[in-house]
Amino acid sequence: MSKPIVTIVGRPNVGKSMLFNRLVGERLSIVDDTPGVTRDRLYKETSWRGREFLLVDTGGIEPHTDNEMLLFMREQANMAIDSADVIILVTDVQTGVTAADADVAVMLQKSRKPTILAVNKCDRPGEPPSDFYEFYSLGLGEPMAVSAFHGIGTGDLLDECFALFPEEEEAVEDDDVIKIAVIGKPNSGKSSLVNSILGEERVIVSDIAGTTRDAVDTYFENDYGKFMIIDTAGLRRKARVDDDIEKYSVIRTLQAIDRSDVCLIMVDAKDGVTEQDTKVAGYAHEKGKASIIVVNKWDLIEKDERTMREFDEKVRIGLAYMTYAPIAFISALTGSRVDKLYPMIIDANEQSAMRISTGNLNDILRDAVMRFQPPSDKGKRLKVYYITQTGVKPPNFVVFVNDAELFHFSYKRYIENRIRDVYGFVGTPIRMTVRQRGDSDTSDIHRK
Repeated sequence: MSKPIVTIVGRPNVGKSMLFNRLVGERLSIVDDTPGVTRDRLYKETSWRGREFLLVDTGGIEPHTDNEMLLFMREQANMAIDSADVIILVTDVQTGVTAADADVAVMLQKSRKPTILAVNKCDRPGEPPSDFYEFYSLGLGEPMAVSAFHGIGTGDLLDECFALFPEEEEAVEDDDVIKIAVIGKPNSGKSSLVNSILGEERVIVSDIAGTTRDAVDTYFENDYGKFMIIDTAGLRRKARVDDDIEKYSVIRTLQAIDRSDVCLIMVDAKDGVTEQDTKVAGYAHEKGKASIIVVNKWDLIEKDERTMREFDEKVRIGLAYMTYAPIAFISALTGSRVDKLYPMIIDANEQSAMRISTGNLNDILRDAVMRFQPPSDKGKRLKVYYITQTGVKPPNFVVFVNDAELFHFSYKRYIENRIRDVYGFVGTPIRMTVRQRGDSDTSDIHRK
């Protein structure tokens, strides 16, 4: 059975994100005084009294608005409410009950979901302020005084959530879920791809740059397997990251890459590979993440029999350090060729976790050395003793030599390419560490 879902809702700027961070014990959700900062739903698994559950933060609900972004946020909150087992309505004791609070309360009453009314910013322990009691008028039962900033009342709030959880059934752990980070510059089509995959308007799709500011996790299954997809904020040039909100978003995007298994690097077919694309892809490469280059908006390009091949060549030039990454040409908006991503994702994930025996590796190494003699300098020639694999995701290899300075980058790349010729490692970078050993300390490893 899936974990219970607790959704935090409320009008903008009442402290929902701060409460979310307090309850999960991490600074995950963006916290800022600017209304509308948390735009998409944000998910985090956490636990209380030994029971794991999923906590969901949402953008502020404005029941009556003509603002496009606020309308998007209201739709997102409604979807989060629909999937919730327990709802926490957050209000602000300092502003008192507002018309927006009353409208949100009516919306929740209609949902018939178990709802807890949390009155935030009750920052002093003991008897709550007199303004607290007017929140009974919302008709959601007894309100709970909390302070997200100080943590006051949050334990009682979690106890109340716990009491409302559905009965626990035996859970089955999924160890074969592939975590996918969708990354790229703003407006490259990341959210459209997520929506195409999930078949719903799961994240905001808009032409406004920077719309998706939070990293959002969604589990899904299909005929290909089990996946967790992470939609991330678009990475901007650092010079353009000129406010705290965007800084938070960049940090969160990098964190999303860190915890992913496979990165889908979105490139806009209309723009080609830009400088910002190289920086986004470069971070995934430096982190050793299996990656697929996804050329989006391919439906908007005029094509002939040479177009795809020529674009492929341009991508290879622009992302020359990622020759291992396969390229997919799709249209996230129409869904064209999106289904072809799944086999590529599965393959890249498997390749990044591949292990090769030391014996087979050294067979490749001996053959490589025979084909192309190691370099020499000032009469001293490089001797490559043996190679072994020390890790996966990405595949890590250690090569033992007589002189590390003689093991030039070009020969290192040559050895890597010989390994790839035999075993592929498509979609994943390879890490190769060089260690120096004395001539008399080679043992007989290379006979294994």
